[in-house]
Amino acid sequence: MAAKRDYYEILGLPRNASEQEVKSAYRQLALRYHPDRNPGDAHAEERFKEAAEAYGVLGDAEKRRRYDTYGHAGVSGVGGAGFDPTIFADFSDILGDFFGFGDLFGRRRGPRRGADLRYNLEISFEEAAFGTETQIRIPRAEPCKECSGSGAAPGTKPSTCPTCGGAGQVTFQQGFFSVARSCSHCRGSGRIVTEECSTCRGEGHVTNERTLQIKVPPGVDSGSQLRITGEGESGPLGGPSGDLYVVLRVKEHALFRRDGTHLFCEIPVSFPQATLGATLDIPTLEGGKAKLTVPEGTQSGSVIRLRGEGVPQLGGRGRGDLHVLVRVEVPTRLTSEQRKLVEELAETLPTPDMESKEKSLFERMKDIFG
Repeated sequence: MAAKRDYYEILGLPRNASEQEVKSAYRQLALRYHPDRNPGDAHAEERFKEAAEAYGVLGDAEKRRRYDTYGHAGVSGVGGAGFDPTIFADFSDILGDFFGFGDLFGRRRGPRRGADLRYNLEISFEEAAFGTETQIRIPRAEPCKECSGSGAAPGTKPSTCPTCGGAGQVTFQQGFFSVARSCSHCRGSGRIVTEECSTCRGEGHVTNERTLQIKVPPGVDSGSQLRITGEGESGPLGGPSGDLYVVLRVKEHALFRRDGTHLFCEIPVSFPQATLGATLDIPTLEGGKAKLTVPEGTQSGSVIRLRGEGVPQLGGRGRGDLHVLVRVEVPTRLTSEQRKLVEELAETLPTPDMESKEKSLFERMKDIFG
């Protein structure tokens, strides 16, 4: 008889692997070597059982301690090593979806939650910042009123599926264990409608358009989602309804751009305003005006901050700031009188020191690039 392989080697893990790493490694091997994915492959079936046995020990803290101390001898015998199908219960979230393992461990089909719905809603820049209320119309599946969601004609009721006996699944042998699959006769419902409702044609639900009032809170942005509980599609067999997710898209603004709760804009100022200083009225997001003080000697490209003129914090208090980028405009056409005045001014102003400017630029580049 061939010697058993080391369990850590089987899962491809070091001996100090964490519990989550053990579980993740087994999950990958189980999906890779599952018999449904490798029909008739004896090697894959053996690897599948081998991985399950390794996880059965390393996935249990006490068994792993004994294995680390005594090796295979520490976990042999009753309750020790060997293939244990019940470990699949730990992975019913994935294995159940692909291979029906969830139903092997006592989960029977019945009323299920309805599907979630998505609605894309476009709102203005201002509505995103300060909130709004709006109506939307969504088509969704709702229980048929004629048959109360049963799918059967009035005066009749569904019968138990003769193929699965109402379980919604059938079990058959696959390799070394049994696999449960959804019953194709009743499509997993466990019921057969012999006389269909004429309104919903046996589906138990009809599509209706519903109008909802949506409240958008202040501070949302593109990609924000609003979850409306219970406004998705109705669940089959009387199950609970899913949820509605309203996904927001915010239109661009002609003047402002946004980064989180902060706003940014650009304003032009004249050469005299930048040189002598000025107080300007600039537009705000609310549609009003705010006073902006341009200090004397302001350079083109300078940024002036107005506190509290940004976007409200989503779900919180306070607002961001408005950052104003100053662009000094140079006139492109001058009258002869204006040119004369500028020439006279130029004679009185010092000539910029290009050498120091170049040095300053070089120092800045050194700071940026190290």
